[in-house]
Amino acid sequence: MNNYAPSSLLGQARPSDTNNATLYTASLKTEIGRIIIANTSGSAATFRLFHDQGGSTYDESNALAFDVSIATGAINDALQSFQMGNGITLAPTDTLGIRSSVANALTFTIYGVVSDAR
Repeated sequence: MNNYAPSSLLGQARPSDTNNATLYTASLKTEIGRIIIANTSGSAATFRLFHDQGGSTYDESNALAFDVSIATGAINDALQSFQMGNGITLAPTDTLGIRSSVANALTFTIYGVVSDAR
């Protein structure tokens, strides 16, 4: 038996433009344990990652990562939380936002654990 937190795919997106977008909205208390960004394009791109409490206004005030560069064909493992309690906790209505500097260049994938609804 291992001590790793069980997690599920919670969201995945490949923005088709360079605007801020919501990747995930919590409906229950949620712990984000892993965020992976893959550059699938032929050129470098930058990304932004946001956590907004109860909304979807993404700017410098709620940025987790801002204009981080990823080389062509590379990944950024922005968050690796291997045990429960070490990730980013989202309350209901909290959102994770994303942005890519190049359309159709980056794929954002998040894994986490959603609290039991009981």
